[in-house]
Order: sequence, then C-alpha cells, then structure tokens
Amino acid sequence: MKNITVRPEIQADFAAVREMLLLAFPDEDVAALVENLRQTPGYDPNLSLIAEIDARVIGHVMFTLVVIDIGRASVPALTLAPLAVNPTWQNQGIGSLLVNKGLQACRSLGHRIVTVIGHPAYYPRFGFVLASSLNISMTHGKRDEAKMVIGLTPDALDGVRGTVHFPSTFDEI
Repeated sequence: MKNITVRPEIQADFAAVREMLLLAFPDEDVAALVENLRQTPGYDPNLSLIAEIDARVIGHVMFTLVVIDIGRASVPALTLAPLAVNPTWQNQGIGSLLVNKGLQACRSLGHRIVTVIGHPAYYPRFGFVLASSLNISMTHGKRDEAKMVIGLTPDALDGVRGTVHFPSTFDEI
C-alpha cells in the first residue's frame, strides 16, 4: 500500500468523498447520510478520515457520537459508519487501514467505546465483539450478529449494559 495517506477530511474533500461513496454504495444513500452527519453536533472532522493516493480519495470512514442508555445514566460512545472504499481499491487492505487509523484517532481523542453495525466476519479482526454478548442492544440494525462493540481501554465496557441510541440522521436512510 505505497503512497496511501490517511488523514482527517477537510471541506475541500467533500465532493470527492461523495463521488467515492456513490461508487461504493450505488444502491444506498450513504452519501446523503455522510452529508447529514456532518451537520450534527456529533460530527468531528478529526474522526472522519479519508484514504488517498496521488491526491485522489479512495476510501472514507466516519465515527459519530452515540449514547448508550444504561438506565439511570448514559455513556458516551461512537459508532463507526460508514466505511467505504472505491470498488477499484477494495480487497487491498484500505478498509482495514482506515478502521485501524480511525480507532487509533478515537483513542487519542479520549473516546472509550465504539459500536458498529457491520459484517460479522470483518469487524472482529479489529477487536469488535457481539454487542448482545455484553447485554448491549442497538436501536438500529436488523441482524443481531451485525451489532458489535469494542472497548478502547481495558475497562471501558465494565458495567455498560443498555441500549445504543443513534442520531436521528440514521433514521433518514
């Protein structure tokens, strides 16, 4: 993976990210989701990363604030959504690079928990575990095996049992 740079997105990248998302998800409105998430209070450009080669966007990952309702309180967390790689560059490690760099950025910014609704054979390689195995449910997603969570510090998930609530923007896709 020579010459691939991963960095936080800037406004000048938005059009290229949109174009790449339309290629990666032609049947879904993921590009609109990303545009809408950028308008939420949970958007942090330091947690919306692009992979580029020769100044061309070939991948994107975004982490957005969510909360886990544990009954008497709520615990802040992030959700990884979406992860996309230009189809020409898929199966070459770009997605893994983005997830690893993204989780590293989340840790460095002091975040402790990340959730994902994604492919159950893909995300465990990064340390994600089945959310239901920890008594954590999610308001979104249909398949239980796709709902996963990772603690970014050793004790991050201690005592965290409850429901992950996503921003209403996720309801619009």
